[in-house]
Parts: sequence; C-alpha cells; structure tokens
Amino acid sequence: MAQRLHLVFGGELVDPQRNEFRDTNAIHIVGVFPNYQSAYNAWKSEAQRTVDSAHTRYFIAHLHRLRDEEQAAGPTEELGN
Repeated sequence: MAQRLHLVFGGELVDPQRNEFRDTNAIHIVGVFPNYQSAYNAWKSEAQRTVDSAHTRYFIAHLHRLRDEEQAAGPTEELGN
C-alpha cells in the first residue's frame, strides 16, 4: 500500500472569501503527516490557535493524490514534455 502523505499549511489570505495568500513567502508550513488523522489534528490545532484572525486559514493538501502510480506519467511529469 502506498503512503498517504498530507501537507498542512496556512497563512494570511487577501480576502477570507478566497484562497489567495497575501504573502506566499510567509506561508506557514506546519508539516507533512503520514495519515489524514494526524494531519487533521495538526490542522485543527493551528486553526484554533489563529481563530481570532479572520484572514488566517489553514489547509490540508492530500499529497498522495498528486501522483497516480497506475499512470505511466503523473501530471507533474507531463509538464516537461
């Protein structure tokens, strides 16, 4: 079974209604986690820590979905062709 890695990250958004970061250099990388539950726990902790900042949001990215091992080439590998 392939690993199901998850990335937790966040930062200040330009507008709370959109997912556009104010400063991409200031994105807070919480970490990469081996399963959804541990990623969710980290996300929840950061979201609760920043609850008073309406413009700050945290996200969970499913890294394992970026590459499909069943395909000859993943979408990112095709960019170089």
